[in-house]
Amino acid sequence: MPETETDQSVHRLATLRERLDHGMDRRAFLRTLVSGGYAAGMAAVLGVDDFLTADDGEVPVVTALVRDDPADPWSIRERTQTVPAEWYAAVQKAFEVNEQLARLGFTGYLGSAVVPGNLDSGTATVSVGLSNDGHSIPEMVADLAEGIDLNAETIIDVDEIQHGPKHRNPRLADALVDDQVPSGVTCETPTSIATLGPALYHPDGQRRFFVTAEHAFVGDHDVSDGTVVLPRENEDSIELGTVARHHPMVDIAAIEPTGTLEPASSIDAPSRPRVRGQFTRFGLATLVAQDADLEKVGALTGHTTGKIQGIDAVTCFTDDFCRRGQLRWGGEMDLTDGDSGSVSYHRDPEGDDRDVLIAGFNNARTWWPGQSYVWGVGAYRLTEQHGYHF
Repeated sequence: MPETETDQSVHRLATLRERLDHGMDRRAFLRTLVSGGYAAGMAAVLGVDDFLTADDGEVPVVTALVRDDPADPWSIRERTQTVPAEWYAAVQKAFEVNEQLARLGFTGYLGSAVVPGNLDSGTATVSVGLSNDGHSIPEMVADLAEGIDLNAETIIDVDEIQHGPKHRNPRLADALVDDQVPSGVTCETPTSIATLGPALYHPDGQRRFFVTAEHAFVGDHDVSDGTVVLPRENEDSIELGTVARHHPMVDIAAIEPTGTLEPASSIDAPSRPRVRGQFTRFGLATLVAQDADLEKVGALTGHTTGKIQGIDAVTCFTDDFCRRGQLRWGGEMDLTDGDSGSVSYHRDPEGDDRDVLIAGFNNARTWWPGQSYVWGVGAYRLTEQHGYHF
């Protein structure tokens, strides 16, 4: 069947994007638009409108959503920085390859993650987890991934979750400031304990929620009726609220405050970190490129740090569906039962000393041989899929 005019236009756009991704400079890009009969607005269609304003060899990317006013969660705005165009092209292509792997969901596929190289390398890798019964990456994906390293790993014996040690004492909330509860302390559901995350915001009515892991309500017939309680040291427990929204695919439960206490945009660590916003997907990519550490404060293991091992990850180890937009970091000892609901974070490079940006929401850890990391949903995924922000 002959190509239609629309098919031809799509092909021309794809070709132009490929040339741009391989390092076409701005002048050559503009010449191609003009000689090809494209309007200048076509740059927006290609997703490269900001490319025209950058210096040769660099492209601006949105790296974070940050508050102008630390006390006003609705003053959030985008922050950008320029990165090498070659690195950007490699990371963007790795995201696309990773998405293609997830869509195929071929037999033996257990998950994958993007691992950007350093900014000067112009490289990115996709790490692919395969079961141990002889499966391999489909040839069509390998062909698509030209220029991107595919690092295939065989994962052995992904069996029932092995629970962590039970002997740790949970971290209880101490003195509360202005009736606000920080992240990193213990909360109780009707069936288990978990960790409170920092205040989670939604633009629908400018609502503010407590948040913890949805799986902490396992055993409840109706999670939406679940209540969350704050245990106190030598004091009576206080009811925080009732589950208003829950999202199994990202494993979060948003709790509507019903008492006198409110969630705080702070973390219960010695330095009292103040949450100023969150990283985007490319913001996480730049952290990997800089070999940066993430931190977390869990109700059981307390404060730990670790390197990012993969971003925009797909996790198919549990449940009957794959979780997308995952963040892998640290090691399996950085999380145990009761730490779910904590967040990973990194210092805001442009903020005050105590300002931090949220990277992701911690849900689980590896329990199978050969791999060791914490995994959970990236903050950017909560925004993209459900409109929340920290």
